[in-house]
Amino acid sequence: MSTAAAAAAPTAGLLKMRDLAERSGVSAGTIKHYLREGVLGDDAGIVRTSRNMAWYPPDFVERIQLVKRLQEERFMPLRVIKSVMDRGPEQAAALVEVEDRIVERALEAQPGERLSKTQVRERYGVPQNVLDRLAEIAVLTPDRRGYDRNDVLIIEAISRFRASGYDEALGFTVFDTLRYREALQPLVEVEVRTLLDRLAGEVPVERAAGIIASGAEPLRDLIGAMHAKLMLAELRRQHGR
Repeated sequence: MSTAAAAAAPTAGLLKMRDLAERSGVSAGTIKHYLREGVLGDDAGIVRTSRNMAWYPPDFVERIQLVKRLQEERFMPLRVIKSVMDRGPEQAAALVEVEDRIVERALEAQPGERLSKTQVRERYGVPQNVLDRLAEIAVLTPDRRGYDRNDVLIIEAISRFRASGYDEALGFTVFDTLRYREALQPLVEVEVRTLLDRLAGEVPVERAAGIIASGAEPLRDLIGAMHAKLMLAELRRQHGR
């Protein structure tokens, strides 16, 4: 073997950083950040030919795409992704596939019956302009068939609020609902991540989807009861000033 061939052999079939970025669709800067954070799993197979030059195995393309997907679709922080990837890229990819199947089944299990906009107005008496504003700020998400079950529960709650005196005359508007959505969003993200972590690979997909679906009602009651308890405690605290 010639000297040149011998020198090239260790990097045969490997990719430079620019090739890795091109094939994965992720910038070189982001890939380098992943490498520094150790989220690409085992770095065996990387060949460093100088201080500033390294060659990477082709399977790093799939690893990079998986990490990017976990960031963008699952909103997972890198420290969590690292713990997933430490199990091995193949196991991590298999776990993601199971999670996808759980999510699909859970979504399919949601009740599909909807109330039309006319039915909602007649049943709950909430003005159309209020419903329209709630849709504009994405608190409600109606489609051409009307409102889903959770939208209807929100509308019913708002109807009861208005009947109790929570109206525009006292300064209460639809934008007050954003306060609750913004507070709940990070809680929900953690909850979904925790559910998937505990269910994926531990129980069959159908059972996992059933657990998620059946937990919706008691979770709603739990949050409502804890909120009421905290509100009473805060009223007592402020009264004692």
